[in-house]
Amino acid sequence: MFFESPIKRRQSRQIMVGNVPVGGDAPISVQSMTNTETTDVDATVAQVTRIQEAGADIVRVSVPSMDAAEAFGEIRKQVTVPLVADIHFDYRIALRVAELGVDCLRINPGNIGREHRIKAVIEKARDLNIPIRIGVNAGSLEKDLQKKYGEPTPDALVESALRHVDILDKLNFQDFKVSVKASDVFMAVAAYRKLATQIEQPLHLGITEAGGLRAGTVKSSVGLGMLLMDGIGDTIRVSLAADPVEEVKVGWDMLKSLKLRNKGINFIACPSCSRQNFDVIKTMNELETRLEDIKTPLDVAVIGCVVNGPGEAKEVDIGLAGGTPKNLIYVDGVPNHKMEQENLVDNLEQLIRKRAKQKAEQEKDLIAKA
Repeated sequence: MFFESPIKRRQSRQIMVGNVPVGGDAPISVQSMTNTETTDVDATVAQVTRIQEAGADIVRVSVPSMDAAEAFGEIRKQVTVPLVADIHFDYRIALRVAELGVDCLRINPGNIGREHRIKAVIEKARDLNIPIRIGVNAGSLEKDLQKKYGEPTPDALVESALRHVDILDKLNFQDFKVSVKASDVFMAVAAYRKLATQIEQPLHLGITEAGGLRAGTVKSSVGLGMLLMDGIGDTIRVSLAADPVEEVKVGWDMLKSLKLRNKGINFIACPSCSRQNFDVIKTMNELETRLEDIKTPLDVAVIGCVVNGPGEAKEVDIGLAGGTPKNLIYVDGVPNHKMEQENLVDNLEQLIRKRAKQKAEQEKDLIAKA
């Protein structure tokens, strides 16, 4: 069963990215970023759609040129998920995508040149209710900060972020979020912890350039997990050298493991051993692949033997405890029936889908009665 998280979250100002609230008491949102050529509208729309279907609340798209800005406008027309435009240096691109319906601008005000350019972007964002994301990265710190600190440090990241924040403060613009990313876990964590005490705006978490699917998942889980346990973070992106869909899956698994959000199936499965009465690993791989489309929160335990199987099964919606000659199935923590080894995955899938449908209908009824 899904229990409330014991984590007490940092209180932050809430902003709106399209129809998604970020900060305040809003759920921590999951983001990813496209890696297609933005000027290839069809490919980018297809990828945005896949990322959204995987569970992303917000999708970021790189907009490096005016041609990409025009393409962004076409992409905006064809997708429903809130879009963030990732822009560096050229304020004219920011103005154009604002006109074309962007939901958030990722642009650092201190890097777009003269004061009139900064004011033009801020006033456009104010007029159209578009928030801004300040994004500081250890790999692209200002030259004077590199000279001052000698190398990227948490203090250097925070000082850079506060420079941009100060510009927005002076222009009386408060609808922004901030990230201070580094590929080093300890540096990123220290920077976020320090920044969290100095501003009231929401924080976008990430361990930048974390690596490939396996190593990047581990590094991101360690770093973001430390911050989320502290109650820090209002939106996250897991940065992997992998399909963006995998970033979303990892992000959701991270939040589910900390009981900060709940969506889809939360599997509890044993690592398997010689006591197993069916192939646990094969069964889990097939179930995860087949049931990715289910969005209703559901806890499912797949345990290969009777040592831990009954105990785990009593705490979930659907539980499987391996047995000989038949496996025991639990429904809502109560022994329900036995299941043959033959066609085990097919029968489990059918049972899980039936239970998910029932829970979805129950939730609809509760909402209707409220």
